[in-house]
Amino acid sequence: MNVITKTVSLPDGRTISIETGKVAKQADGSCVLRMGNTVLLATVCAAKDAVPGTDFMPLQVDYREQYAAAGRFPGGFTKREGKAGDNEILTSRLVDRVLRPLFPSNYHAEVYVNVMLLSADGVDQPDALAGFAASAALACSDIPFECPISEVRVARVDGQYVINPTYEQMKSADMDIMVGASAENIMMVEGEMKEVSEQDMIGALKAAMDAIKPMCELQTELSKELGTDVKREYCHEVNDDELREDVRRKTYDKCYAIAEAGDHDKKKREEAFAQIIEDFTTEYDAAHADLTPEELEEKHGMISRYYDDVMRDSMRRCILDEGKRLDGRKTDEIRPIWCEVSPLPMPHGSSIFTRGETQSLTTCTLGTKLDEKLVDDVLDRGYQRFLLHYNFPPFCTGEAKAQRGVGRREIGHGHLAWRGLKGQIPEDFPYTVRLVSQILESNGSSSMATVCAGTLALMDAGVPMKKPVSGIAMGLIKNPGEDKYAVLSDILGDEDHLGDMDFKTTGTKDGLTATQMDIKCDGLSFEILEKALMQAKAGREYILGKLTETIAEPRPELKPQVPRIVQIEIPKEFIGAVIGPGGKIIQQIQEDTGAIITIDEIDGVGKVQVSAANKDCIEAAMSKIKAIVAIPEVGEIYEGTVRSIMPYGCFVEIMPGKDGLLHISEIDWKRLETVEDAGIKEGDKIKVKLMEIDPKTGKYKLSHRVLIPKPEGYAEHERRQRPERGERRPRPGRENGERRAQRRFEHKPADSNDRHEPKPFNDSLDHNSDID
Repeated sequence: MNVITKTVSLPDGRTISIETGKVAKQADGSCVLRMGNTVLLATVCAAKDAVPGTDFMPLQVDYREQYAAAGRFPGGFTKREGKAGDNEILTSRLVDRVLRPLFPSNYHAEVYVNVMLLSADGVDQPDALAGFAASAALACSDIPFECPISEVRVARVDGQYVINPTYEQMKSADMDIMVGASAENIMMVEGEMKEVSEQDMIGALKAAMDAIKPMCELQTELSKELGTDVKREYCHEVNDDELREDVRRKTYDKCYAIAEAGDHDKKKREEAFAQIIEDFTTEYDAAHADLTPEELEEKHGMISRYYDDVMRDSMRRCILDEGKRLDGRKTDEIRPIWCEVSPLPMPHGSSIFTRGETQSLTTCTLGTKLDEKLVDDVLDRGYQRFLLHYNFPPFCTGEAKAQRGVGRREIGHGHLAWRGLKGQIPEDFPYTVRLVSQILESNGSSSMATVCAGTLALMDAGVPMKKPVSGIAMGLIKNPGEDKYAVLSDILGDEDHLGDMDFKTTGTKDGLTATQMDIKCDGLSFEILEKALMQAKAGREYILGKLTETIAEPRPELKPQVPRIVQIEIPKEFIGAVIGPGGKIIQQIQEDTGAIITIDEIDGVGKVQVSAANKDCIEAAMSKIKAIVAIPEVGEIYEGTVRSIMPYGCFVEIMPGKDGLLHISEIDWKRLETVEDAGIKEGDKIKVKLMEIDPKTGKYKLSHRVLIPKPEGYAEHERRQRPERGERRPRPGRENGERRAQRRFEHKPADSNDRHEPKPFNDSLDHNSDID
């Protein structure tokens, strides 16, 4: 084995090592990354040739976490890892978006990158290391790749930027940004913030670049040492330079005219562009009737590729030279916006947000704690109380195809919108919140339309948002070798596809809450980045004004169909009393009242949440819970229930789970032979007064007779006292005898003989005892 190990240090002194040549040697490239107790295995394999007819980069990145890495069993019946979870998909997308632009444009072989988490102790976050591991595996291979990259997470903790922070450090961070870059250029940014400024974000990106550069240099050294700096040869495209020039000469001016015309209708533009290539292809076929069908098909593929380049160049030149965009807008102009709230009668909240030809119908549903989402990842187990789901049906772009399951793109776009909004949901809001965005039309920036529509739906539902949030997508046009560039606000789908940047930002009036950036060009300076951020801020503020014109603040009342929730805190020691043995008490309360009750212990306090469809059910359940957790007070009068009858009295439940003794002598002023003589039986309701709480045993002594009038001429000595079972009856004279003995003892001379203790006086006959 030719094992090679390289290490690099982070600013805080922690080290990351890359080792290759020991495991997974049959892959085209493989490496093991270690940081502390976190271990990742990255492998890359590429097909030797491209599938005929492929004109794109068929790259597949898979990041997977093994439960054994953290010493855990997977959940479910099969007890084994299944399909990728949302967290794994999101990490895979982060790596994919950095790697994909760096493969040669004419390289079309299938490439599979796999990153596997093998060990983790829950201290360091492995997703921040996946990009570094994947790029190092490519550096260990001969697969064509322009330059090494790496990824780091940047957090701001106590005002300081921290590279690859631990889970513990993240608890006090106000910024969480993932940055992917080469040694020279930023390629990808994604993260969330707590309303930070644009300058703060630029500072984080600079800190990331300083940390990434040595990681890229390490990979270059590794590649040279392995001899993989010389990449394999390939030929995945057959080109015809004469045909390329012919396509450009006959179609460029026509494409430029369409771009210059500035038609607002997406379909009309698509039809016009399609007509140009159709006319050229028809003319070409007529002029080359001598070619076989197979040869013509090959030429048609070339014509399509060359025409894409013509459309791209004409659109970009029109923007750079004349400042005109495809739909006629200026570079900083926002498309027309219209909004509506409560378009649907029954959802708890709903809205429509339309910006140009992009439209989102978003609904808000409020639920109880039982509706929270269980997250069961390898290193993250907990519950989410704010959910956002994004759907992108084919009809929104006019495509005639079936709608399948949720794809990676939908998960990624929904996660970005979720990050932008989640910080504005109050922590003490008792409801579980779910937003669902249905994209009804799409022509660029549907994820940002989801943020805007989500804000409207939340406020329509009466969710007391801290501040409304808006979002915008920015673009960039910059040709290599030119100083001239254009930053575009609110980009179209074509401007995203043909441009150099897709930069999305969300925020409130006070700062950024989330961002996502993909860059396709080289040499994006911080000057351009700052201009894009400030232009985005102006666009967000304009859109935010449109949102608040539609609904200025959250509705003060929830809609009638929303389940009502009341939340109280109880002492920790009463949690068991409310639940009861085996859940008996809480289940009985729910059955009796129709309410749903959940209890959690948080910070040593019991959080009780009661929800129901109407107020009466909640009040009934709350009264039962409050009765359980209430502390009886001496002197208070309670209406209790007789639970059991004894010869010496009966036990009365004055509060749920709290019984006291009503002695037979305290039932009535008259003397009773048995409890039944008073007409009392089990299950009866009876009013009692709490007379005393025994300080040692905590037992409650009750009285009913003090609540009824005392008979005239009543003599206390006529009452018969019946002792409780096992209780010794006091004998008359005992008290006086003890006093006399005490006096004798106290007046004895100091030098007298103390060997014999004075005995208390004790009559041999109890004159007041019961004699039959």
